[in-house]
Amino acid sequence: MGKKVLLTGFEPFGGDKLNPALEAIKQLDGRNIEGIRIVTQQVPTVFYESIRTVTEAIDRHQPDVVICVGQAGGRAQITPERVAINIDDARIPDNKQQQPVDVPIEADGPAAYWSTLPIKMIVSRLREAGIPSAVSNSAGTFVCNHLFYGVLHYLEKNKKKVRAGFIHIPYIPEQTTENGDPSMALDTIVKALEIVAVVSATTEKDIAETGGALH
Repeated sequence: MGKKVLLTGFEPFGGDKLNPALEAIKQLDGRNIEGIRIVTQQVPTVFYESIRTVTEAIDRHQPDVVICVGQAGGRAQITPERVAINIDDARIPDNKQQQPVDVPIEADGPAAYWSTLPIKMIVSRLREAGIPSAVSNSAGTFVCNHLFYGVLHYLEKNKKKVRAGFIHIPYIPEQTTENGDPSMALDTIVKALEIVAVVSATTEKDIAETGGALH
């Protein structure tokens, strides 16, 4: 029986009319890629509600892998995140006007969780496919990091053997006509997420290649 991958994507936030993460996962819902079944979940850009939405989807779908996807305006590459940290420090309000500052996500939780996705192999395979990619060492302190941490905490607490992590993606071109920020075609992002899903579901052990940063 093939593996099942749950892809999640956030609703638009911060005044944007669309979120490329949601637009990309919509195109992959129900797809079968190299024997791997894709299921998807739309996620509210709201503290705690986002975690609840995804953990309920995990219980419902029983996936082998969970890949949360979010927009990282200003980045030019597909960036698998290495680490989720136990803090909310919101520069802008979420979609329910909540703006926590220096608040732990889980009061008794560890300081951080490592992604359990094969992030170095993902970067390698994306680059082989001609898609710009790099490891990111910060998922920020907004709802993306919040969900990333919350999902890993839930899986650890409930002893579920499910791989999970977070992928940040660039804007798509129609979001950048005024500000000139880096962007990536939606078709390229969809192709990238297909690769991410397959690599995450089929790679037993990550490769050891440099993915570090000086700052």
